[in-house]
Amino acid sequence: MPTLRAGRAHRRRFVAAAVLASALLAPPAMAQESYPWPGGRRAAVSLAYDDALPSQLDVAIPALDRRGLRASFYLTLANDTLRTRMSDWRAAAARGHELGNHTLFHQCSSAAPGHEWVEPHRDLDSTSAAQMRDQVRIANTLLFALDGRDERTFTPPCGESRAHGEDYVTSVADDFLAIRRGDGAIVADMRALDLKAVPVAAPAGLTGAQLIAIVEEAARRGTLASLTFHGVGGDYLATSREAHEQLLDHLAAHPERYWVDTFANITRFIREQRARGDRNASTSTLVPPSLPHPGTAP
Repeated sequence: MPTLRAGRAHRRRFVAAAVLASALLAPPAMAQESYPWPGGRRAAVSLAYDDALPSQLDVAIPALDRRGLRASFYLTLANDTLRTRMSDWRAAAARGHELGNHTLFHQCSSAAPGHEWVEPHRDLDSTSAAQMRDQVRIANTLLFALDGRDERTFTPPCGESRAHGEDYVTSVADDFLAIRRGDGAIVADMRALDLKAVPVAAPAGLTGAQLIAIVEEAARRGTLASLTFHGVGGDYLATSREAHEQLLDHLAAHPERYWVDTFANITRFIREQRARGDRNASTSTLVPPSLPHPGTAP
């Protein structure tokens, strides 16, 4: 949101360093079977953009569309672009992008370090969990009016789940296919992944080479890279236009290696894989115990 610009700008270098470290310096993943991504691809890549910023409409979406890539846009419904450019968001959804839920007013905790920018009337610490639950559900209704979709994913603002000391995210978890609120750019183990707390990182200030290194690491591990941008070539917590283009070029040049899609489509696929595994497990007594079950998903 525009009012966050000054408060967040000074965090850019710290955020960039932390994101890169979490992706590339994490302990090596334990040996695991390759996850069955569509077409035998090595990794899924979920690109997301928070807060409904002008640069996302003007820079990010055209860049994605030129390469045939689809992403998720988590809209704060009170943001000015919903009032002044609603038709642009509708058009983005019609072209296959996801419009995700990022609440009505982007409430965050004023007590968190570096959150001096939080306005009193949008302070998560003085908003009840019941109010947040109602607002999140109203946001889903408004998003349905925009795109006509009844399945959606959610990103709580600032990754914070407690309103007035009570966890509000848990109370709306069943309303969503998945929720981005973990910490980290890369999923370590797909089998252990909690779809209601999927790791995500906000890579403000990284270079194109650094962004590419993150998705390459996800491909090495055979898992999921989850990146959430804010400004692209402008606005706040910005990634440069050049770095963003370099990442998209790399992804578009290797469609056999990366499955780039909306967070909704990726998590829907994961759910289907798990359901298939559950169905196979229910008939596992028909399979000799010395042999692996032929249909068990990793």
